[in-house]
Amino acid sequence: MFSGEYKHTVDNKKRMALPAKFRRELGKKIVVTRGIDKCLIVYPEKEWNKKSSKIEKLPEARREARDYSRIILGGAMYVTLDKLGRILLPDYLKKYAGLKKDVVVCGLSNRFEIWDTKKWKNFKERVEPKVDKMASNLEELGI
Repeated sequence: MFSGEYKHTVDNKKRMALPAKFRRELGKKIVVTRGIDKCLIVYPEKEWNKKSSKIEKLPEARREARDYSRIILGGAMYVTLDKLGRILLPDYLKKYAGLKKDVVVCGLSNRFEIWDTKKWKNFKERVEPKVDKMASNLEELGI
């Protein structure tokens, strides 16, 4: 579904265009929420329903489960694409991810992430040199 890395900008009205390739796959409703690494995650509605169903099943008695639910589900916002393929980013999500003007959209199969360009660059510089070790460690998971 979603793959690749795309550079975009957030305009003064807090709108950003999504990659044209992604727009065909998204449908009418999409969900934007907080990501784990101070980025935003965007799900098509169908994928969001799967993700939120799994989170709903977490045990409320466990603090980690409650906290995770609050951050991911509580931070989620349904948004729609305008005629130009743009979405409006809510202030609280922009602030969480540190998004200013220049952003990177990174496709991750069933979802994609929106990163501040500098944070994305730092992430890649930190992680790319370790990809061979990660691959060997993930082999036990069937990767």
